[in-house]
Amino acid sequence: MKKYVFILFLTAISITAQAQKGPKKGQEKGKETGKEKAVEPIDYSENYATVNNVVNTLYDVVSGKKNEERDWKLFKLLFHPDAKLITAGRNNDREFQVKFMGAADYVKSSSKWITSNGFVKKEMRRKTEEYGRMAHVFSSYKTYNTEDENKEDSEMRGINSIQLLNDGERWWILNMYWTQETWLNPIPSQYLD
Repeated sequence: MKKYVFILFLTAISITAQAQKGPKKGQEKGKETGKEKAVEPIDYSENYATVNNVVNTLYDVVSGKKNEERDWKLFKLLFHPDAKLITAGRNNDREFQVKFMGAADYVKSSSKWITSNGFVKKEMRRKTEEYGRMAHVFSSYKTYNTEDENKEDSEMRGINSIQLLNDGERWWILNMYWTQETWLNPIPSQYLD
């Protein structure tokens, strides 16, 4: 009997301790009443349910007007935790270089510029190949500053090579490798709109 009383006592202490920890994840304190109110978490699952949804979201989430905040949380959710974003091209000294980043590194290095300048990235053409749980998307794009979107010379174009994995629950970007078009390396006509 003492054993059961002791177990009930421990259970009561545990419940009391949990109640004193504060609101659960997804809830916040009401400002005026001090009562808890439920905060609906954002459901991003549709954004990575299919290969097309992932790629469409990728373009949408980085694009926006000057000083328009981007949903960097959603951007990071598209990428597998071990994913690499890889850019290749010539630096200011005309030397070819490759830069490897994680999704958080990309956000840290690019978000300020993208937001303060206004940046739109539009897909021109997409070629998708899938086999089982793997997919590869070859996606040509054009980018421009939102204030200069009607000026052809303000455009930059290039190609994204995106590798994806379906883990049985959702699609993840494993790697995204891109390079910009140059006059020495124009985008082939089959990848233009």
